[in-house]
Amino acid sequence: MRIHKEGASIILITAVFAAVVMVSAAYLLPSAVAWAVAVAALACVVFVTSFFRCPSRPPVRDENGVYSPADGTVVALEEVEENEYFHDTRIVVSVFMSIWNVHVNWFPVSGTVDYFRHHHGMFMVAWHPKSSEDNERTTTVIDMGGQKILFRQIAGLVARRIVSYARVGGRAEQNTQCGFIKFGSRVDLFLPTDADVQVRLGDKVVGTQTLIARLKKKE
Repeated sequence: MRIHKEGASIILITAVFAAVVMVSAAYLLPSAVAWAVAVAALACVVFVTSFFRCPSRPPVRDENGVYSPADGTVVALEEVEENEYFHDTRIVVSVFMSIWNVHVNWFPVSGTVDYFRHHHGMFMVAWHPKSSEDNERTTTVIDMGGQKILFRQIAGLVARRIVSYARVGGRAEQNTQCGFIKFGSRVDLFLPTDADVQVRLGDKVVGTQTLIARLKKKE
């Protein structure tokens, strides 16, 4: 298990802070208390480091398949009006990432990045219905050559930094890294209404490995 590059500075700062706390405790506190503080400080470093783990997974290429862009749980599956780009009705599939999940995000399909925008916003809990519109978020649209898929990285109550590697005009390769949400949150997928959705509410999904939907072939 590798550690993601986005975690380097945070892990270093946490480790330095933990070291200062442990040294201070050793000089200022009774031995038993100092040991307890040291254990807590080390546990904090391990906990923060675990947020930035980056698993290696077998690549999947599926021309008409939409794969999960994140590890987590399906918390929304419904038809909604998408008003930023498509301005029509889409099926939205929302994957919530808890603090225990891997927080790397992956491109769900292959194609060309047709649209990208980073919105600054609030930090409501990620499962709140308004978080998709009001929280800090990025919106990325991928043109698959005949149809387009939109996905949205959404920050939550804990997550305060979204990283995206998508660039307009750039190439998106299915199941390669597209970004990172530090300390977890949610990813929304907006699909055509005729997509054959393969997941249900409450399903646990694995980024790059779980088929979310199969798209109809366009003539």
